[in-house]
Amino acid sequence: MSQKRQLAAIMFTDIEGYTAIMQQNEQQALALKNRHREVLQRCHQQYNGRIVQYYGDGALSMFQSAVNAVECALAMQLAYRQAPQVPVRMGLHMGDVVFDEEQLFGDGVNLASRVESLGVAGSVLISDKIRDEVLNHPNIKTYSVGAYQFKNVERKVEVFALDHEGLVRPAPDSLNGKTEIKKKASLRTSKRPPPKSIAVLPLVNMSNDPEQQYFSDGIAEEIINSLSNLKDLKVAGRTSSFRFDRNNVDLREVGEKLGVSTVLEGSVRKQGERFRITVQLTKVEDGFHIWSERYDGDMHDIFAVQDQIATEITEKMKVTLLGKGKSKLRKTSTHNSEAYELYLKGRFYLNRRGTYILTGISYLQQAIKLDPDFALAHAEYADANLMAGLYGLVPPNKVMLKARRSAETALKLNPLLCETYCALGSYYCYVWDLPEAERHFLKSLELNPSYAPAHVRYGLNYLAWIKGDFAKAEEHGRKAIKLEPLSAICFGIYAQILHTAGKFEEALEACKTGLELDGNSFLCLLYEGYSYLFMKQYEKALACFERLMVLSDRHNFVHGALVMTLSKMGDLERARLELSNLKDRAEKEYIVCTVIGIAAGWVNDSLDEAFHYFERGYREHDPLLVSLRHEHWVSDAVRADPRYQRLLDKMNSPNLPRSQRR
Repeated sequence: MSQKRQLAAIMFTDIEGYTAIMQQNEQQALALKNRHREVLQRCHQQYNGRIVQYYGDGALSMFQSAVNAVECALAMQLAYRQAPQVPVRMGLHMGDVVFDEEQLFGDGVNLASRVESLGVAGSVLISDKIRDEVLNHPNIKTYSVGAYQFKNVERKVEVFALDHEGLVRPAPDSLNGKTEIKKKASLRTSKRPPPKSIAVLPLVNMSNDPEQQYFSDGIAEEIINSLSNLKDLKVAGRTSSFRFDRNNVDLREVGEKLGVSTVLEGSVRKQGERFRITVQLTKVEDGFHIWSERYDGDMHDIFAVQDQIATEITEKMKVTLLGKGKSKLRKTSTHNSEAYELYLKGRFYLNRRGTYILTGISYLQQAIKLDPDFALAHAEYADANLMAGLYGLVPPNKVMLKARRSAETALKLNPLLCETYCALGSYYCYVWDLPEAERHFLKSLELNPSYAPAHVRYGLNYLAWIKGDFAKAEEHGRKAIKLEPLSAICFGIYAQILHTAGKFEEALEACKTGLELDGNSFLCLLYEGYSYLFMKQYEKALACFERLMVLSDRHNFVHGALVMTLSKMGDLERARLELSNLKDRAEKEYIVCTVIGIAAGWVNDSLDEAFHYFERGYREHDPLLVSLRHEHWVSDAVRADPRYQRLLDKMNSPNLPRSQRR
């Protein structure tokens, strides 16, 4: 096939956060992808562009004219900004390329992809080469967003954004993408790992059915949970271990990033009731295989096999299991294989977060129905209901009592599960029973000091939001990150703790580190915006929240933050309009009352509406209400109102409403 070398304008586009959108709503994601391609094809035909390649949610195209490329990009982005909006990033560069009728490659293509990696949904970014070509065209307006040192590019490249009405205008020097990473202080350490330390990687699903992924993930997670109760053994957390590609693992990288000396990896093949599990334990330092084994059986054998794997790992690593040690290897609390599979499916969906939490709840309900004595399923069901209430997926008064009852059942069945005490710690925070909240959190940490969720929830919900003990809260946040150094969720919650303490710049750094790990992390994106907002960098905050409104399908937390931002910017007309939209949404879907109350506290001259929604939140036992004492998103006007202190006093001396009593 003949190859042609030519100078061309190269355009990359993709849908920002497409993977996260697909996880939340597959139909919405497919509709966005179809609209992306429809606009792309129409505008390329109009401006003489050539679409070279589609890849997933993005596309690569080329133009013979830089002016045509920029005009096409502008037309496309304005179309994507119209309802239904598509959050598209765009990057353009002019350079030498090689084209063989099917593929486009060369340094020009590589640099264009790096420009696009900086992109913000709703904006158009162009390289300095493109800008030079369009400089004398009065209808094309640009401004510099900074010079960036891209990976594997010798020179710094100045990047420009189109400055047209209707587009998102990124703040200068605020973009992140495929750039050389600046060395900075990190919470992650590179000390020599302890000899008795292990990471259990996600097992490869060798089944013909990709839907069996829940099973291979679940087995690996059960091994982690079993081993993590041994104080003589450091076990890397599930979230961090599962960040690695299960099919292409660099063991030295695993050891360095997770601070472990050994790695367990393997595969699972499941066909019907039969399974085969293959595992091997390897030293990170020299790749020496300490031990490997294959296990064949049917689902009734799965519990014995998991116990055997955990026991053999401890023997090979010379972890002491004398006396009480063996009892600390946690065993799955059911012998019903069907209930166990439903439990694994439930936990698989809970780990995906978002609306998948509700799917996970459904599977856990089924597991409990099949085996009412399944303690782990009760513990997970309790935690899942609390998450659904906290994140506004369902009204909290519909799930809080379910959560408490299931957690108490789990305690009766097995009083040694750290997850149960952690869930109850959160529950008692949300119903303002402070002594019980602290007692349960501390018991969770006593049972398993390596359980990262207990550290971050105790740190945020109790120490930061309720007690205002920010130094101790930060300490627990840092401990969680050391246990889960690759968890964007841990960095996001640590950012929440720092934000509550008024350390906005440090919160922003934590968010940026979290976004390096997961560019679609909802918490990190949300608190990135909040950090900018309270650092008084209002344009950056507005850009963050407008972008997240699209990515999160207008999550009510983000909608409330947008109202607050517009108010602080002095755009009260638009702030009132967005508040009205938020209240209209509450007539058709569940919107967290506290969110509306906080937003109303920034907009309205009269605070009656704000306290109306706070009182509704109090009656519903809205978990977010506990943030009102110390979080900075409460307006000064609300804090000065006598009703504010009366509300806090009621929360300090809780009389549980009838719906929360036994």
